[in-house]
Order: sequence, then structure tokens, then C-alpha cells
Amino acid sequence: MGKTVEEVCREIGVSDATYYNWRRTYGHLKVDQAKRLKDLQRENARLKKLVADLSLDKAILKEALEGNTEPDAAARGGRACVRPPGGFAASGMPGAGSAAGHAAVSAV
Repeated sequence: MGKTVEEVCREIGVSDATYYNWRRTYGHLKVDQAKRLKDLQRENARLKKLVADLSLDKAILKEALEGNTEPDAAARGGRACVRPPGGFAASGMPGAGSAAGHAAVSAV
């Protein structure tokens, strides 16, 4: 005769509860159906990642087109860095010593 559920679970390192959860979830499926389900789950995860990547790209491009924000603002958590009218001097400070250099540097 075969092994008990407890023996098999002990051999593969899962609890009895895990076995019964698997049985409830996948017990009605045939082997080919279970394989197809796993393939579909992998494909779904891949597509979700693709949608997330494309959504991030879209947000970055949208911010870049909205005005004078840096294109990587979305990558910094959505905080846009507004460039002052005079631009940034070589020192990294806004403006080139003009009054325009006192513009707001960040917007949230």
C-alpha cells in the first residue's frame, strides 16, 4: 500500500494544512490543466510587470511634457524639480547670479 499524507508531507517538507490547501485549490484539476494554470499565472505576472514599467515610462514622459521639469522626476518618487528661468549655473545653484535665480527650486 502507499504512504500516508503525513509521511509524504514530511518527506517534501510541508505541513498537512498546506497539502489540504493545495488539494482544495488544485485537486479538481488534471495534470495538463494544472500545468496550463501555472503557465497562465507566469504570463499574468510578466504582463503585470510590463504594465507597471510602461505606466512608469508614461508618467516620466508626461512630466517631461508638462513643462520645465526634469524627465526623471517620477523616478525620484514623483517630486518634480522645476528649473528656474535662468537655468542652473555651473555651481549647481539656480540662475547665474541674477534675481531670477531665486525662483522656487522644488515643487511637490
